[in-house]
Formats: sequence, structure tokens, C-alpha cells
Amino acid sequence: MQTENIVNHIVNWLKDYATKAGVKGFVVGVSGGIDSAVTSTLCAETGLDVLCIEMPIHQAASHVTRAQEHIAQLKQRYANVKDTRVDLTPVFEEFKTEVSLEGKDTTVNMALANTRARLRMTTLYYHAGLLGLLVAGTGNKVEDFGVGFYTKYGDGGVDLSPIADLLKSEVYKIGDYLKVPDSIMKAAPSDGLFGDARSDEDQIGASYPELEWAMQMKDEGKSAEDFEGRQHEVFKIFTRYNTSNKHKMIAIPVCEIPKNLK
Repeated sequence: MQTENIVNHIVNWLKDYATKAGVKGFVVGVSGGIDSAVTSTLCAETGLDVLCIEMPIHQAASHVTRAQEHIAQLKQRYANVKDTRVDLTPVFEEFKTEVSLEGKDTTVNMALANTRARLRMTTLYYHAGLLGLLVAGTGNKVEDFGVGFYTKYGDGGVDLSPIADLLKSEVYKIGDYLKVPDSIMKAAPSDGLFGDARSDEDQIGASYPELEWAMQMKDEGKSAEDFEGRQHEVFKIFTRYNTSNKHKMIAIPVCEIPKNLK
């Protein structure tokens, strides 16, 4: 992996896209995770304006600490980086008073988790519109095109995706090259949507190295029957997520009206 060349390629791509779009720079939601840390650093490398926004909603203390450490380091390294903190906890709590919370706990909790992501998306676009910035997505290739592990119109609602062609393992290599804080490099990946420290692996049932393996096997035309034991289980997990979340990974279906009906 040509890490330095990849970094330069992404940075140039970001600069070119922003210039052609006629915008001043980027806004990035910073969560304390590796993906947002790498994305915000890549954006900072462009020399364009970068606004990092921390948006806690009953956030785990470890996530908050890592996010703040990263933002402080980024501002020290790059004069073009600014930050703001928008506490969305009161907004989230008020939202819950206006909707029905009846139903299965797991279903309600998942709906509320996705609501957190969509409140953050709204916040990012508010600041982007206010300041003439683009919302930079933080999804990697495994999340965006493998298992669809993101919220549609939440963290999936972005203007451009600088790291979406990088596997999670590749994001870590970029993070190491860009000197992302060790606390983030060593932390277990987590979406932070449930207000606790549960990891992505806890939710999915497989680690990112395992999911990368399954993604490669699928691309090679393999099926679950080709494997045994843990590999069989992991491939089934990957396939289940890949199938059920396909609606996130393809263009929105449009009902095309036959010309003879118009």
C-alpha cells in the first residue's frame, strides 16, 4: 500500500472537488473514532477551511475524551481548522417526548439510535450551509459497501466520501501515517449511537478483519458452503448484512413512467 501517495491523491481530490464546487472547505463530524479522525485530518491537509463538530448525545465519556484530544491536536497542527461543540442531548430528549415509544425495546432503541445519527446530519448541514462548506463523509469501504453499517440519511447523508474506497485496515495505516492520536488508533471501533461503549464488533458479531476477509471471498464468488467453523459463521454474518442493507448501497429506486402513459 502506497500510503503517502494515497494520502496525496485523496487530498488533491478533495481540493479539486471543493474548488470546482465553489466552496470554502469542509465540515466533519468528529466522534473520537478512527474514520472521522482520518477524514478530518485529510481535509485539514488541503489547506482549506475545516470545521470539526463534536455532537454528543448521551455520549460515552471515552468517546468524548478521544474526540476532544483529536480536535485539540488537529488545531495545533493546522491553522485552517476550527471546531465547535453542539450538545444535541436536549434536542434528542425533546424529540422523544413528541413520538411514540411503544413497541419492542430492540426496535425502539434502533429507531432512536438512527435518530441520533440523523440529528447529527442535520447539524452538519446547518453549519455547511451557513459557512459555504461541504459535508465530508467518514464511512469506509467495509461499512459503506460491505455490510451497510451506517444510518441512511444519517452518517450516510454526506456531500462526498474521501475514505469510502479504503478498507478499515487501510484507514488505520493512513491514520498511523497522519499521526492520529494513539488513543484513537487503539480504541475499539464504535458507532456511539447507543450512549454506551459497545463496539461495532459487539453489534455485528464479527471484527473488521473478518468482514474484510468475507468481502473479498464474496468478490471471488464464494458462498457460505465453501467454509466451515468460524469462517462459515462470519461469511453468513457478512452476507446477511450485505443483503438486508443493500437498499443503502444502491441508488434510490425511481419508478420510471412509460412514455406511452405520459
